[in-house]
Formats: sequence, structure tokens, C-alpha cells
Amino acid sequence: MNRRQNTFVSLGLFSIFALALLNSCSLQPLAWTPPEKPELTGKLAENDLLESTEWIDLEGWYGPEDIAVDNDGNIFCGVHVSEKDFSDGRIIKIDTNGVLTTFCNTNSWVAGMHFDHEGNLVACDQSRGLVRIDPFGKITTLASQDEHGNPFLIPNDVDIASDGKIYFSNTSSRTSFGKKAVRKIIMEMKPDGGLYCYDPQTEKVKTLVDSSFFGNGVAVSQNDKFVLMVDLTKYRIVRHWLKGEKTGETDIFIDNLPGLPNGISRREDGSFWLGFTTRRDDMLDKIQPKVGLKKFVYALPIWLQPKQESFGMIMHLSPDGKILKTYYDTTGKKVPEASSVEEHDGYLYLGGDLIDHIGKYKLD
Repeated sequence: MNRRQNTFVSLGLFSIFALALLNSCSLQPLAWTPPEKPELTGKLAENDLLESTEWIDLEGWYGPEDIAVDNDGNIFCGVHVSEKDFSDGRIIKIDTNGVLTTFCNTNSWVAGMHFDHEGNLVACDQSRGLVRIDPFGKITTLASQDEHGNPFLIPNDVDIASDGKIYFSNTSSRTSFGKKAVRKIIMEMKPDGGLYCYDPQTEKVKTLVDSSFFGNGVAVSQNDKFVLMVDLTKYRIVRHWLKGEKTGETDIFIDNLPGLPNGISRREDGSFWLGFTTRRDDMLDKIQPKVGLKKFVYALPIWLQPKQESFGMIMHLSPDGKILKTYYDTTGKKVPEASSVEEHDGYLYLGGDLIDHIGKYKLD
């Protein structure tokens, strides 16, 4: 190797070191010690139930993070342009004959979504906030910040109560959405975002839970007694009471889950479906208490950082937070992730941030 080549190599190594140092400085994590991971026994025992899942192809689109089904059985989901590019997006519609069309060109990725009583699609838009989309695809922004002026930079999931009030989560009011931002939030373990209620009658937002730890899935209980929000990085679900003696209080619905919980939805009988991004990562659990090590890992080039494992897992929870049954695809071949679970007409429709299809699982 000649002197000129040595110079280029030295400059390259210096650039990588400088970039790593800069990345390290941009992370200001807190130490957190996760609870000991539960053993996969009993109701958590591994199985191959999800390996019978079929796929609905999205014809080149990616990222059906959440799924909504209208009264006619048409399937809707938000998508982005490629596995790694979240900068542009659409809401697509798949009719009962399997024909895929663009319902709305949002130009941004849409995460959580739910139909209101008038047939409008209420959704979490990464560039607008909480939005309402009429049956013709017209977008109206309902809320882009809370009552204190904190912006909804990563609106995540939404559900609607029987009285029309809209409950939704916001992962962050400090960081705009992006793959690097997601890693930062996971490693920093700082309270951010929260759970909110939007009242269509008053057009006002009310903060219910003023912080979250990667606030994600939202589900309103039967009879609107409480609303649930997933705290992904703490492996738990919190419950905020809307009625009864505990009105206004927040407690833990279920804790120390075996994976990264993501989307949650209510069944007709009042129980819940919970989807997981993947199972818990032992390496992540080990570095969470170690601030310096987290800064080092975050500083590594993206291609050297740990990758999300393909591991399919969904859970059936009772109305009071007990585990009834867990479904797996341990190979990740049929269900690499399950960010959302939507039940319709005897099937579960499974979504994911990075996949190019919707999973369709037939219930017994």
C-alpha cells in the first residue's frame, strides 16, 4: 500500500471514528434494569400455531403497521415506499376481491387507524398528527399538539370509544420519526409522549398520561371503562381508568412481557389481542442498565448494530390482563413480526413496520 492509499485509509478511519463519537454524544440515555425475562412455559410455551398464516401481498409497498376493516369487509392500512424508506406513504385499500388501490395519498407514513361511527378513517399521520380522512380520501388534521403545545412528532395508535371520543398515543414530542430516532428512543429510556383524548365535540385535546416509554398500541375497553396504552420499551401495558371509583387513575394492566409489545385491539367479548414486534433481546436487556455501553452501541454504524429478529408472536389477554393463550411463529418465516392484530370474520389480520404483506390467520 503506497503513501496515498495509506492517507485515504487513515482519513476513512478518522471519519468513521469522528462520526461514531458524534453519534455517541447525541445519545443521553438513562439507566434502566429490566425485570428478569419470564420463562416460556405454561400459557407462554412456544408453539407453531402461526405457521399456517397466509399472506396478502401489498404489491411492492411496505409497512402495514396497523390495519382497519370497514363495514363492507374492505381492508385498509398505511404503507411506505420501501423496507428502509419511510419518507413517503399512502393509505391503501384491499377490497373483498383482493384488488389493491390507493385510498389516500398522504405523502407520509400512517401508523394507527380506526373507523369512526360516520365511516371516516381516523389515523396517526407522521407528518400531520392525528387526522381524519373522509370516505373520499380528504384529509383533515384534528390535532398536531397537546393542550400545552407539545407536538405530536410520532403519533402512534388510535381507538375510538362508543361516545365518539378518540384516544391515541404519541411516542415522542422531542424526536421526529425515523429508524435512527426509534433506536434512540429505545436506548435512552426517557419518559416522552403519552396518552391523549381528542373530543370531536369540543375539538380539544386532553392529556391522560403525560409520559410513556415508547408509547404504542391503544385500545378502549368494553363499556369504555378504561383505555390501554402499550409501553413498548418497558415490556408492559398501562391502564387509564375512564369510569368508576378509579376514574383518572393510571395503573399497570400487565407487566414483564416476553417480547416487545406493539399493537393492541379489543375483541367483541371484551378480551384483547396483543401483537409483538419480536421477542425480547437478551443483549438489549443487558445493556439497558449500562449508560456507557448504550452510547457505544448507538455510536456504531447502523450495519453493525443488532438487527430486529424475525419472530412472530401474538397474545390473547383477558379483560383484566391475564394471559389466555400465546401464538407463535418461532421461525419468523410466515410471521416475521406482528405490530398489529385486527380480528374480522373469523380471521386475524397481522401487520408489521418492515414487511411487504399482511398476514391472514384463520382462528379455530
